[in-house]
Amino acid sequence: MHTTSTTTPTITTPAATTSATRSLLLQLAAGAALGMVVLYGVAFAESPLLHNAAHDVRHVTVKPCH
Repeated sequence: MHTTSTTTPTITTPAATTSATRSLLLQLAAGAALGMVVLYGVAFAESPLLHNAAHDVRHVTVKPCH
């Protein structure tokens, strides 16, 4: 028995594209917000351990810190 496989072309509707774009933008915004919270939390941390760890990373990556 020989079976032929037929594939139907995928049609992207404007609604699907809009949904995907909206999802991507939401993910990017959530990632940026989380990054800002982490940076703010470490930069102004009361704990010397967190602050010094961030400070040391800036020195290792040759970025100015002061």
